[in-house]
Amino acid sequence: MNAALGFARFVDRINRWIGLVVMYGVFILMGILLWSTISKTFFVPSLWTLEMAQFAMVAYYMLGGPYSILVGSNVRMDLFYGTWSLRRKATIDVITVLFLLFYLGVLLYGALGSTAYSLGYWGSAPVEFFIGLITGEESIGRMERSSTAWRPYIWPVKTIMIVGLCLMLLQALSELIKDLARAIGRDIPDAKL
Repeated sequence: MNAALGFARFVDRINRWIGLVVMYGVFILMGILLWSTISKTFFVPSLWTLEMAQFAMVAYYMLGGPYSILVGSNVRMDLFYGTWSLRRKATIDVITVLFLLFYLGVLLYGALGSTAYSLGYWGSAPVEFFIGLITGEESIGRMERSSTAWRPYIWPVKTIMIVGLCLMLLQALSELIKDLARAIGRDIPDAKL
């Protein structure tokens, strides 16, 4: 259990650091939208602003999600939960985090397939495609681009989604470990701010 709790602390430290850095991404988003407003009012409207704002929001949301789980700011029905003991909450959380892990696993598999498609792979085995890219047996094909006038490549934002989903999976595993420890009676300091 000590090794598992060490892993949980390591994941918590990573997601706390990334979350605190990504938190300032809202200023990047505000800057893009401010430039969009200024360019539409005084200059020629920029083609890239709306799509870049969407990409920035995806990065903000996906990379900030694990931090949200860490500090407990995710939405929860508190009708009964708020009155339960810490041990009972941990027992219920062990069950519910298993559903979260399954959901995030399905999302990650879908994101891998979508990212493989954006890199020019049209097969049905995205994991094997990425393994083949690493080993040199596969190559990148015709990359997907947005259908807008700006036409950016799509793979960077899809890669950010994969990284965010992996971090969320790790954070969900960390929460599972901490909840298991609490359920069996171990005293785990609460990381929630």
